Amino acid sequence: MPQVGLPAFADDLASALESIGAALVDIPVIQPAEPFLDMAGEDLRRRIFLTESETGESLCLRPEFTIPVCRAHIAENVGTPRRYSYLGKVFRQRRDGSSEFFQAGVEDLGETDEAASDARALSEARELVSNFTSAPALAVTLGDQSVFEAVVAGLGLPAGWQKRLIHAFGNEQALDAMIARLANPDGAAQPDATVAGFLASSDSAGLQAHVESVMQSTGYSTHASRSPAEIAARLIEKQALASTRLSPESLDALKTFLALDVPLDRAAQALSDFAARAGLDIDAAQASFEARLAALSGRGEDLAAIRWRAAFGRPLDYYTGLVFEIAAGKGGPVLAGGGRYDRLMTLLGAQDPIPAVGFSLWLDRIETVRAGK
Repeated sequence: MPQVGLPAFADDLASALESIGAALVDIPVIQPAEPFLDMAGEDLRRRIFLTESETGESLCLRPEFTIPVCRAHIAENVGTPRRYSYLGKVFRQRRDGSSEFFQAGVEDLGETDEAASDARALSEARELVSNFTSAPALAVTLGDQSVFEAVVAGLGLPAGWQKRLIHAFGNEQALDAMIARLANPDGAAQPDATVAGFLASSDSAGLQAHVESVMQSTGYSTHASRSPAEIAARLIEKQALASTRLSPESLDALKTFLALDVPLDRAAQALSDFAARAGLDIDAAQASFEARLAALSGRGEDLAAIRWRAAFGRPLDYYTGLVFEIAAGKGGPVLAGGGRYDRLMTLLGAQDPIPAVGFSLWLDRIETVRAGK
């Protein structure tokens, strides 16, 4: 059945997606909400439309396609590599006030040559946008979640802080706040005096007994929440994180990295120079980064026309490596975006790890550019 409101170029776009070997799939509009709430990221979670089934299951209107396409692949238990495409309406609140719009895209599952499949995703997205907009100058921006993770790990932060920083990647405001917090931890909220005493003396047994006593005196059921041992362990972890301070050298290194913003043909050298000056061993991430550059060059992409920003990420929690977006010129609307999400398939229930990369096109924005508005 034709979808009401599809742009006039949608049929040609569907044919173009089929022509690059990505079979068009049909994804139901009503989806279980849990995978999106668990894995899609805070930015999307705030904007999805929730409902319930007759049995009380939490459902939502389809807010994006990547998660349901991956779930469908796992459910069908088919082999890889396999490429899927989609074209349909998604439902989520946007900052411009709209709540329904059309997306199309490709999910590339199971291709073991990461550099080649990364390059193909970015290149195909750029070609499709270019072909369907005739935009004179597209602005392509690239980032890399895995490089950021390697830098954060190299700074020697506790695992809890690494997780927090990685979770904030792509959210500039949240990341800036965390870096400020690491520079000056003294402003953190303090526990009450009794708890603080146990923490100061590293008396975990005493802290656990205190938590258990408080729970019993307040009637807080130990069967309906975390155990006293779990709560005590969490308090100890929070105290350790609260007292962590980045050295001036590490803080400067992190800020220097996040400030890197160069044409992609100069990115490998900029990254190498940074790692040498900071004394960080990020060789594995650098090698993957450079392999992707070579694959993009091999596809004929002009690296000088693509921008690498070390701080660039996309506000979805499942990305693990390459992230990119394509806009209608500098400062223009974003027409496409995508990236690598290798961990998502196992989180959704795949028995074995499945490498994955994909991209989405925003059809309403493409239509606006086509109309010259």
